[in-house]
This record gives sequence, C-alpha cells and structure tokens, in this order.
Amino acid sequence: MAWDAVELAPIVLVTGAEQLLAERAVAGLIAAAKQRDADVEVTRLEGAGYVGGTLLVATSPSLFGEARIVVVQGVEQANDELISDALAYLDAPADDVVLVLHHGGGQRGKKFLDAVRGAGATVVTCEPIKKDTDKVAFAAAELRRAGRRADAAAMRALVEAVGADLRELAASCAQLVADTSGVIGADVVNRYYGGRIEATGFRVADAAIAGQTGQAVALLRHALATGADPVPLVAALAAKLRVLAKVAATRGRGGAAARDLGLAPWLVERALRDLSRWTPEALAAAITAVAQADAEVKGGGRDPVFAVERAVIRVASAAAS
Repeated sequence: MAWDAVELAPIVLVTGAEQLLAERAVAGLIAAAKQRDADVEVTRLEGAGYVGGTLLVATSPSLFGEARIVVVQGVEQANDELISDALAYLDAPADDVVLVLHHGGGQRGKKFLDAVRGAGATVVTCEPIKKDTDKVAFAAAELRRAGRRADAAAMRALVEAVGADLRELAASCAQLVADTSGVIGADVVNRYYGGRIEATGFRVADAAIAGQTGQAVALLRHALATGADPVPLVAALAAKLRVLAKVAATRGRGGAAARDLGLAPWLVERALRDLSRWTPEALAAAITAVAQADAEVKGGGRDPVFAVERAVIRVASAAAS
C-alpha cells in the first residue's frame, strides 16, 4: 500500500527508509483513527529501550472501552523484549486496537518483519524517491493537495533546485503555495530558488553540453565556492552524457526505440535537441574526458577542483567544435 493511501487495519507495518513518507503514513493512520472515533487513545512506544510488558498494557482492554491506536517507532532497533511481546500479540490481536509498527528500513529484524507480514499485516512501503520523474510526481501531488499546480518547466526547475531531499522539496512546495497565487511558473521558482539551481551540477552540465564554455566555468566556480563537491559535479556531467549516448543510439530507429530507454519524455526531447550540435567523435571525446576526471576526483589525481574544471572545459569545447 502506498503511504498516501493508508487504511486502518488491526496490524499495519510501515517500512522503508524515507522518513518523511513514513511520518505521513503514521500521521494518516492516526487521523483516520480519530475520524472513526474522536475519543481514540493514541499510545506511542519506542523500539530502543522498550520495557517488557509495555505493549501488553497498551493493548489490554480499556476500562471505558475506548478504541486505541498503538504506534511502535523504530522497530529496526527493537530489543528481544519487544520482539517477544509483539510476536505474542500477533497470535491474538485485540479487536479494538490498531497496532502500527514502524520499521526504518534495512535488514535488521528481518525475521520479525517476515512474521508480521505472515500474520496478515497491511504493509505500507515508504522507500526513498530517487528518480527525477518520481520527484516531479511527488511535488505535483503536493501542490494538487493544496489546490494548486505548476507548469512542467517549473516542476523541473524545482526538482533541480531542491529535489535532493524529499522533506525540503515538500517544504518548498508549501512555501510556493503560501507565497504565490495562480499557476506556478518557472519564473516564480527561479525567483525563489534561482541561486540554488545555478549551483547544481546539472546546471553546470547543461551549460557544458550546450557548448557554453564561459557560462559552464562560471557556474562551476560558483558551485564550488558555495560548497559543492567535485565528485557529484563530475557525476552530473557523466549522467548527462549517458543520456545523450543512449538517445544517440536510438536515432533513426523511430520513437518506440527512444521510449524503450525508460527515460522521461522531456529528457529524450532535450537530448535530441542537444545532439544537434554533437558528432559521434565529439561525444566519445567528452565521455573519455569525464571518465578521466571521475578517476581523478575519486583519489586518482592530486587536484579534484582542477580535474572537474578541465573536464567541463573539454566537454564544452567538444560540443562547440
């Protein structure tokens, strides 16, 4: 079950490493329990430092018959007492209790999780959102819940600026909703987050791939001056070139071949535009330059900053040639 489609069940397992989504899933379950019964009793327990018998007390019949929701946080840190009590509870869950077990991801406690799933628990998955297309969809949903929307260029700009951290992306959506009106455009996003967009490796890579040597170097130096690390900057160059190489390999084979790459349509369209200034030889030279820089910034060279700047210049020069 998705985090934003949670429903009450006798036992709910919320699992995954994306804390924001897990927090929202738990909050959604508590809200649903309160909507069903305004007098519901909410109890929170922690996996670390759990005292044996606490879960039994929290789930025992109430004197006044109130419904209860018991949330156990940090199940990945559960001690033997919690696991023992929880396993016993799984054998005979209470009728008027919703037990929410939040596991922060990883393999710790896997046998216990298997037992929870085997007991028929509803499972809510909250894994990190890594693809830009999924981040765009997340941000669009954030705005839609607030009764707002943004155009495609604005969504891409927003993800480029703050998409590295999902919590920050959600906060940025909330800020745009609070401070603006109407359809959110790229100009609005640039006004709020333009400086951060310019400091990202992907903006540096975009300028280099466009053959704008001066602009690429200026953006690179700004990024480095504001704390960017050479390793992700080189990774951004490599990622852009990989997309160009993949799309270049499908040219002449029709749109279906490009769709089979698994890339967002806007990425394919941008790559096709960029490829108009690239020859196969120039693309090969750029990939070689970035591969050399990648090795140097990861310990193979003495000056990572020089290595990434040289790579940016070589890529931009290859595009301009």
